[in-house]
Amino acid sequence: MLWQSSAVAAVLAALLAAPAAVLSIVEATPGTPGGARPDLTPENVALWPAPVATLITGVVAARLLFSGDRVGRRLRAARRRHRDLVDLLAVDDIRDAADDGRMRVLEHSTPTAYCVPGLARRVVVTRGTLDSLGPDELTAVLSHERAHLTARHDLVLEFFTVMHEAVPRFMRSVQALHSVTLLIEVLADRAAVRSVGVVATARAIVAMVGGPRPEGALGMSGSGPASVSDARLRIELLEGGRVIGLPNAVASGLMYAASGLLVAAPVALLLAALPTTQH
Repeated sequence: MLWQSSAVAAVLAALLAAPAAVLSIVEATPGTPGGARPDLTPENVALWPAPVATLITGVVAARLLFSGDRVGRRLRAARRRHRDLVDLLAVDDIRDAADDGRMRVLEHSTPTAYCVPGLARRVVVTRGTLDSLGPDELTAVLSHERAHLTARHDLVLEFFTVMHEAVPRFMRSVQALHSVTLLIEVLADRAAVRSVGVVATARAIVAMVGGPRPEGALGMSGSGPASVSDARLRIELLEGGRVIGLPNAVASGLMYAASGLLVAAPVALLLAALPTTQH
């Protein structure tokens, strides 16, 4: 959470650099407490950062807009293609009605479960999932997927993906983006725990390791080299134990407070730069 807040604070600081620089110059315009309007000359060293700040703000804003458009188009196109595909290949199953017509069952033996977010959302499971899981484990899987859709975890992941791709390659951290994905899965796991308990949720996580998950989808399934270690960590976090010796509620409150201060810091600095009226 602190890393995510630091990333947001850094982006806000870059976007507010130009307004802060402009305000520092406006303070010295005629009729303001600063006196006469200064010229941007070699002698006025204090004004040199203004063009640099304006350039930084412009570049960051442009990269964010470009990255947001590119990531949004890519994800929505991938989700649309996959949604059409699962609608075409889905088989009839009486349990489809349990998800208000949005659940799709694919005829495949590998236990797999994921959701396709969006306005036309889908919950996708395979025949292998239905045949290999018990009632509690299946409930845990479906509760996990519904938590993703209800809380719109896709928007959180999309936001940080946009920021990840907006920065230059040498500044990107794949591990940091991976930690956001893992945090989102832990939040959905906690929803499953509230439905069926820790044991059934842990069994469901183990059963889903190795199942494929398409681009743009979220879900309990996960493949790749990190899937086993991620599953182990998610199981360890199911109960939400004490953090640095503090009760979970206290640690969460401190974390939220620190995150809020990080995000608010750039805005507070900008407000501090606002011209003050002298009487």
